[in-house]
Amino acid sequence: MEGDETNGRSIKSNETLFSIVESLRETGGAGVTELANRLNLAKSTVHKHLVSLERHKYVVNEDGRYRLGLQFFNVGVSVRNEHEVYHAAKERIDQLAFDVDETVWLIVPENGMGMFVYGVPRNESFSFDSTIGNWVPLHANSAGKAILAHLPEREVRDFVDRHGLPARTENTITDRKTLFDELERVRERGYAVNFQEDLRGLHALATPTIRDGRPVAAVAIAGAANRVTEERIERELSEPLLEAVDDIELRLVYG
Repeated sequence: MEGDETNGRSIKSNETLFSIVESLRETGGAGVTELANRLNLAKSTVHKHLVSLERHKYVVNEDGRYRLGLQFFNVGVSVRNEHEVYHAAKERIDQLAFDVDETVWLIVPENGMGMFVYGVPRNESFSFDSTIGNWVPLHANSAGKAILAHLPEREVRDFVDRHGLPARTENTITDRKTLFDELERVRERGYAVNFQEDLRGLHALATPTIRDGRPVAAVAIAGAANRVTEERIERELSEPLLEAVDDIELRLVYG
């Protein structure tokens, strides 16, 4: 019984720690009192966790105002470098972006979301640096739909039950049957498209990187809607994308 109580306190402490980190990320930095008020915690509790985070270089104390430290960046780079698909895809994505003269992304799925792990900017009209490391819902963009299309139907249904289909724009698929119909078209076509479903003014196409029968990532070409048109996708962009992903899959198998 005592062990259960100890474990319960430990879990609660961990939850508090993560809530402090998330709050610092959302606010860009805050003092002890501000964090305590924001999270409805005792100032002594917040201070204790901040001291521990500072000791391990995860936060920086600037005259009583705390912000996240570069140790998180250090960890993030290490995590990305451990991803085999990142090493297999990086050089080929560089070449693809040059060939098509559009931005190319590598998106990796994890826990029902997709993360922008790597990308090469071309003709950008938005902040590229703010996109790397961001999570995106799988149903609302070409990379995510490419990944979902190659998962077992049971897993896709579980994904919808767990995450729902929230709208990002007026073009986002928010209906389960519409999503499944779209995923069938993705499998038939060989790639997924995104016509302003995630961001207004942005079109994209993507295809998954498959290893051992499962999608481990997706590569997407994205650009302004007036450049990445449906006609250009079919005539100029889809074939180079599919060829690039074939190369990446070969590198995953043979190194």
